[in-house]
This record gives sequence, structure tokens and C-alpha cells, in this order.
Amino acid sequence: MAAPKVKQDMAPPGGYGPIDYRRHLPRRGLSGYSLFALGVGSLLLGYYTLVKWNRERRTLRMLRENLEEEAKIMRDVPGWKVGESRFHTERWVPPTLEELYFLRPRGELEREQFGLQNYV
Repeated sequence: MAAPKVKQDMAPPGGYGPIDYRRHLPRRGLSGYSLFALGVGSLLLGYYTLVKWNRERRTLRMLRENLEEEAKIMRDVPGWKVGESRFHTERWVPPTLEELYFLRPRGELEREQFGLQNYV
């Protein structure tokens, strides 16, 4: 009996395609530029909130000092209520600049009203 003929496996005509050996992971999260922009944005928002809060605190401190001074000045006037609102409402109305600075030197009010216009 004759040995059967062996057929060898060969590559297809033109060869095999390239083997993809790199890792293909999906992108996760934001890019570095996006994270940097998010950090700078949150920093600026925090600074803005801090400045706004400090201005409100300064306003309330001035208002309290004004009420204490008003109590000293008007203590001899019968029927005077310190800090009574001139608006007929129960809600808190933010004080005007004139209300805040009426017991202070005129220059402070002008500096607050006109700000940096002196330098322009």
C-alpha cells in the first residue's frame, strides 16, 4: 500500500493581514485640557463667591455699627425705634449707599460711589 499524499497548509495568496497587538481601551473621563479648564473655572467661581461674601459681611458690619451709633445719638428721643425700616414691609431690604455711609465722612461715600474713576 502506498503512503497517502500529505498536503501542507500554506498562507493565502498575498499573505496574512497585519496582527493587531495594541491595546484598544475606551477613553475614560475628560481630557487633561478639560480638567485644567474645569479647575480654573471652579477656582474663579470660588474667588467670586468669596469676594461677594466679604462685601456682604462688610456691609452688615457697617450696618450694625450705624445702628449702634444711632442708638447712642437718639437715646434721649422718646418713641424712637432704632433700626426701624422706612419701608413698610417685613422683608429685608438691602440698605442704600446713603444709608450705610450717613455717619461716615463724605469722602468714603464718594469713593464707594465713584470707585476708580479718580485714576482713569
